[in-house]
Amino acid sequence: MDTIASLFSFITWPVSWVIVQFHKVYGAIFGPDTGWAWGLSIVSLVILIRICLIPLFVKQIKATRAMQTLQPEMKKIQERYKNDRQRQSEEMMKLYKESGTNPLSSCLPILAQSPFFFALYHVLAAIASGKKIGVIDAGLLESARNAHIFGAPLAAKFFSSDSQVSALHASLTDVRIVTAIMIVLMSASQFYTQRQLMTKNVDTTVKTPFMQQQKMLMYVFPIMFAVLGVNFPVGVLIYWLTTNVWTMGQQMYVIHNNPTPGSKAQAAYLERLTKHVTQHGKIRRRSEKAIVKAIVAKGRDRNEFERKFVNALNKAGLAAQPDGTVTKSVAQAAAQTEDGAVAGTTTATATATAARRQQPKRQSKSQRQSGGTKAGDSPSLEKSDAPQDAKPAAAKQPEKPGSGTRSKAQSGQRKGGPQRPKSPSKK
Repeated sequence: MDTIASLFSFITWPVSWVIVQFHKVYGAIFGPDTGWAWGLSIVSLVILIRICLIPLFVKQIKATRAMQTLQPEMKKIQERYKNDRQRQSEEMMKLYKESGTNPLSSCLPILAQSPFFFALYHVLAAIASGKKIGVIDAGLLESARNAHIFGAPLAAKFFSSDSQVSALHASLTDVRIVTAIMIVLMSASQFYTQRQLMTKNVDTTVKTPFMQQQKMLMYVFPIMFAVLGVNFPVGVLIYWLTTNVWTMGQQMYVIHNNPTPGSKAQAAYLERLTKHVTQHGKIRRRSEKAIVKAIVAKGRDRNEFERKFVNALNKAGLAAQPDGTVTKSVAQAAAQTEDGAVAGTTTATATATAARRQQPKRQSKSQRQSGGTKAGDSPSLEKSDAPQDAKPAAAKQPEKPGSGTRSKAQSGQRKGGPQRPKSPSKK
């Protein structure tokens, strides 16, 4: 570890200078020789480094999203070469190269902060050895050696000898208890961070070699930190525990607000977004608009959770727009317009309906022929008596032979009347 740390000795001076500046601030509050002053200086160094790494973290998120857009193509490659793992891996690497994505982009923040980690280790190792380093002079060196965190010196290790710990005015039991607790917390936070990533923020519909690597790292990293942690000084354990807690909180924020498509986190996020949009009818944040815009742009390539989100908006009378906003759908607008028109003409419609209901029923053909009226029929629709009386008068005129049968047949009477006379030639 000392050999690796010496490779990054070129940045020990800036790291030591930053620690000293923070120590001046906290020393004025807690005392210059206290463990809180030096411990909080290390914690502040971690926060400062992680803030500087935010641009790399944003780049990591963008690279991750680019990997997610390749999920359909990756799934096709898996189905096409499901019996040939080597060819499948070759096609995957070819796809990464053509799209300009890197599956190892998630390691960028760790690689970027590794020089600061080894530089801090080099500084604390020099303090434990009683050597001046960077801007830490003899006075600051003695102050740092006498600083204790819960009874453990900053420069002490889990496997430090009793004589080394005694030289730092501490107990070996206290050192091992404090370092063991820090190692367990450091490994547990690393495991939880990786597990949260694999269980909540991964599209389980597509399995790639990268996902298998992440699953393996979920168990390898905690074991690695536990093995290496016994050789870390207490100050380095504080640094690594702080950066693990920062990473865990940062990842929780990303999973909650910008989850991976197709993951369980996306299902929970879209459910929350659906409730808000259906209640307020609009999108609140710019990040939410970006997610809705991406969902609309996918079209038929939407996953199950995204289709449910779009269907829920349609049921609520809303429609997602290509720019990420949400507006009322055409059907709902037309329904509201129709409702307004009906509400404005309620009185006229009711009057017309009542007038139609008051009109008399239409008389049947037999009623018109008999001239009779039923109770409730309007006399305005009755025919005059003259035409009705004319028909019986005409019926009393002498009929020609054979005309009665024909007239009865034409009127629909039964064939029970007198038969047609035979022709004289047959007589």
